[in-house]
Amino acid sequence: MKNKGRILIVDDDNYVMLSIRILLEQHYDDVRGINNPLQIETALAENDYDLVVLDMNFKTGESSGNDGLNYLKQIKSISPETSIVLITAYGEIHLAVEAIKLGAFDFITKPWQNEKLLTTVSAAFQLNKSNHKVKELSSKQTVLNDMLDAPFTEIIGESEKIKQVFQQIEKVAHTDANILITGENGTGKELVARAIHRASNRSKSIFVNVDMGAITETLFESELFGHKKGAFTDAKTDRIGKFEAANEGTLFLDEIGNLIKPLQAKMLRVIQDRKIVPVGSNDAKDIDVRLICATNAKLPEMVNEGEFRQDLLFRINTIEIHLPPLRERKEDIAVLAEHFINLYKTKYGKKGLFVPEYVIAKLEKYDWPGNIRELQHSIERAVIMSDGKQLHVQDFNLSSQNTSDNAQVESFNLEELEKWAIETCIKKHQGNISNAAGELGLSRGALYRRMEKYEL
Repeated sequence: MKNKGRILIVDDDNYVMLSIRILLEQHYDDVRGINNPLQIETALAENDYDLVVLDMNFKTGESSGNDGLNYLKQIKSISPETSIVLITAYGEIHLAVEAIKLGAFDFITKPWQNEKLLTTVSAAFQLNKSNHKVKELSSKQTVLNDMLDAPFTEIIGESEKIKQVFQQIEKVAHTDANILITGENGTGKELVARAIHRASNRSKSIFVNVDMGAITETLFESELFGHKKGAFTDAKTDRIGKFEAANEGTLFLDEIGNLIKPLQAKMLRVIQDRKIVPVGSNDAKDIDVRLICATNAKLPEMVNEGEFRQDLLFRINTIEIHLPPLRERKEDIAVLAEHFINLYKTKYGKKGLFVPEYVIAKLEKYDWPGNIRELQHSIERAVIMSDGKQLHVQDFNLSSQNTSDNAQVESFNLEELEKWAIETCIKKHQGNISNAAGELGLSRGALYRRMEKYEL
């Protein structure tokens, strides 16, 4: 099977050009040749070539190689990523070396061996493919970085408490201080860690997330510090740990409070020394990471109870950022709900769906023990299960035990009361308009007019 790619041969000797072309066409699907170097610019403008095979001399009796060097510079100026292999006489090798300094990949001498030519062309071709891949990945990363660089992406809220969190992020992001993020489960600790990374001087480097609660004691050192081949039974190859993977970037240790005492000592040593020793190795490796930890545990209480090392707490807690639970920032529930509803109504093809204000008011009365994560999952479920154009309180499956006000009506505005009564009555009668109208003391026509008014 032939390699997919374009190769251009430039040689004023038609016999040489044809010989190389016939050889390369057996291995590559698009091989072209020109015998006039003045056509190089036009050829490069018409097609993107992975490789150019270029003669060093283009005039009868000429052996200086200057022509080849000039055309090499021209190709590199037009298409810097294109690999170039030179064809040169044996006595011009010193010129070929000079050409490599100018950007040529390699050279072959006349008369050539077909195997040598194919090997050289293959290596140059693969290099070009690799360069294109690196450029593509770099472009993708740039796009992703641009998308992520918006301030506090996905940290949504307008309350004073969340604004204080934003201010803290701005203050600490450009430092290398160790950060401890505290808060209940579901408050968005990882989002804050990622926001700090994106706003930091390490934003172009990697962000590595480690769930400390998911790492067993036996695998702790291997996962965090790496291991050498043969260090233990299943160590079939060398493997770098999370600290080394995050070198020059940010390492996020989630649920640091789950770390047992023996492992806390090992973690403390690494943080203090800024060195790791892979399992099975005697050689320490320097590491340079920005450390961000998070926990839902009350670490000072754990220190008092002897469950967490005080010196480790001091090391990871240069700055503490506390995320308030959702029940303490209820002003943000409406804006969070709108965000998640827009997300899921698009995802599940329910673009006309909306949430009435009285339902939002009900959501604001709920304590959300699972915080933003619970709100998100509740809205996703409600959107999936919805049948009409609007979401109802019942769609959210809220527990009355976690509602600060169990009343079904959140306002005594007469229109809202009427709307609630009509909506509830229709649900009670499972959509039977005649029965609902009878219980409400309205004619069917009057009920329909009110339904249209309230968009029910």
